[in-house]
Amino acid sequence: MKITRIEWTKVFVPFHRPHLWGGGRRPGPTRLILRVDTDAGLSGVGETICILPFVEPVVAAIAEVLRGDDPRDIERLHRKVEGAGFYHHKRAMVAALCGVEMACWDLLGKEAGLPLYRLLGGAYRRDIPLVACLFITSPEETAREAASYVARGFRTIKVKVGLDPQEDVAIVRAVRDAVGPAVEIRADPNGAWTPGTARRMLHKLAPYDLQFVEQPLMHDDLAGHAELRRWSPVPIGLDESAYTNVDVLNIIRMGAADVILLDPHEAAGLWETRKSAGIAEAAGIPVTLHSGAELGLSTAAYLHLAASTPNLSMAIDHQYDALVDDVVTVPHAIRDGAMRVPEGPGLGVDVDWNKVARYRVNEIKDAYFDRERPDWFPVKPAY
Repeated sequence: MKITRIEWTKVFVPFHRPHLWGGGRRPGPTRLILRVDTDAGLSGVGETICILPFVEPVVAAIAEVLRGDDPRDIERLHRKVEGAGFYHHKRAMVAALCGVEMACWDLLGKEAGLPLYRLLGGAYRRDIPLVACLFITSPEETAREAASYVARGFRTIKVKVGLDPQEDVAIVRAVRDAVGPAVEIRADPNGAWTPGTARRMLHKLAPYDLQFVEQPLMHDDLAGHAELRRWSPVPIGLDESAYTNVDVLNIIRMGAADVILLDPHEAAGLWETRKSAGIAEAAGIPVTLHSGAELGLSTAAYLHLAASTPNLSMAIDHQYDALVDDVVTVPHAIRDGAMRVPEGPGLGVDVDWNKVARYRVNEIKDAYFDRERPDWFPVKPAY
């Protein structure tokens, strides 16, 4: 079986309301929907993140590099792309390759007649708990949102912070008061803090029993995170620091994190994500999944990863119910704060190509910008 063509469409699906966070004000996700065709008549579909314009040109280059290769040789495809010089542009390569690799896994599952989690080692769990991700509003509004999620069965709340130190503490305090002691809370400043601010903030947040604080410092400051972790009364989770499996290994070598958030769109695909999880498992470190507002294809891939990865033991990030629509024929259902892994072959979902056409765009929609504050820009660290 040989790859004959790789096609993609850029889509934008809005949120019900824009998300305010440490990186801007985001109206919704811009994603690439990909299809890999073969000379055997089989096709697979995938999805990847597209927050910056470097992703599409790399997808186009990968399509040329992989034409004529067997889509089932997933390990070889990754090494071929990386060896073609894309290691020089890692943060473009990983996003582009993820969408292609996901489509190859979908194709492989369809050929085998098996759901993807079966190909990744089988089900360790089938119902995947979700995180309720709350973006920055007033403490009162954030607390109301948190309570409404708990009423729907969610047991983990993640609050975005990182715009104002006093407001950060007020938000976390209000959420803890609203949800009680049995619900897990995470806080994510998106790298907005300096080391000194992080020490002060973690001391102030410690009474609210956080599961962890995610990415308190800039993404490439592993030494700073390691020092902070040795001191911190709150566990440290790293996300933007953990793109590739080498990044994960360096985090562990440095002792920089208690929890690692993985993302196949940042790791070059599902297989590399499994490798990263295995490295963390050997070190006794739990992992979970980071959300970039996945549509239905990537959401399905997340569910298969979470189902088949033993140390992916914490609730996974999601922003699925914040979207006004999806581009799959049957949207994923959330019940009691969880999603069930799909049982159909491959990813187990089908693309609604009419919706892909409806949401097709030519430009990326404000991934890192805030049009309501045109004089503001996300310099890190912010305070």
